[in-house]
Amino acid sequence: MAPAFDTPIAFLVFNRPDCTEKVFAEIRRAQPRKLLVVADGPRANRPDDVENVRLTREIIDRGIDWPCEVEKAYAEENMGCRNRVSSGLTWVFEHVEEAIILEDDCLPSPSFFPYCAELLARFRTDDRIMAVSGCNHGVDTPSRRYSYAFSQITHIWGWATWRRAWAHYEVDMKSWPEFRERQLIYDALSDRAVAAAWERAFESAWSRQTDTWDYQWLYAVLKRNGLTVTPHRNLIKNLGFDERATHTRDPMASGGFLELESMDFPLKHDPYFVPATRYEMEILRNLFAPSVLTRLWRKVTRIVRRLRSSWKPAAN
Repeated sequence: MAPAFDTPIAFLVFNRPDCTEKVFAEIRRAQPRKLLVVADGPRANRPDDVENVRLTREIIDRGIDWPCEVEKAYAEENMGCRNRVSSGLTWVFEHVEEAIILEDDCLPSPSFFPYCAELLARFRTDDRIMAVSGCNHGVDTPSRRYSYAFSQITHIWGWATWRRAWAHYEVDMKSWPEFRERQLIYDALSDRAVAAAWERAFESAWSRQTDTWDYQWLYAVLKRNGLTVTPHRNLIKNLGFDERATHTRDPMASGGFLELESMDFPLKHDPYFVPATRYEMEILRNLFAPSVLTRLWRKVTRIVRRLRSSWKPAAN
């Protein structure tokens, strides 16, 4: 039996029992003393949601077989991605001062949990640091001599934060019009193509054209000139690249090709609180402002993947 894990874990689930079971198995292995579960309700126009939501919640309800204080925020009706996650995380930080956050499709490396716990404690009272990320999108951090670098951008495939940081989150982005008018995003991000892509993303979240919660969090970090700890190894694999996903349907465009790695301990702490701008701009260009060659490569890769999935050998 593994020793109990003291850092609270928040688990966000919906209607994917297959993904939930895999991620919950890693949470169960970590054995947190406190688990907070946020679940959205079934959609009215999707009859299969009722059963899938039930099966998803059952995995958690029946799977907790270690000493654990469990808090549940289960929605009876569907609230949508924007409202369920944002209100759910606000609920989480009404209960705890800090938490590790996993969605149902974010499979963690076992080393993700102690990595987050150590850095949550290290930067607990440092207002410069807004979050700890577990995801590295396949780009080397500037120096492998340290376990992590600092970034302006928070990757939310497995992450952790504090109540003090979440207090700056505003789901309605009421301050965005002034931020946009003053073009502050072009001061915050050095690459104009990347800044323009983020400006469009923030505008879509503010205007409710996109049903999301995470652009608002990235905006909260940027407007505070905050930093996120980013590991030099990728500690999260996203399992959710299929037709059921809300936003991540194309693995080649969104980082679904990333594989799990393991963090070495003891952690080697970066003494320089300077954002790794070249590192993060390379990631953001790949994700949001890819070159013509990158877009062409992705298109060819998607075609090849579809052909492989549909190909059947001829019968003898």
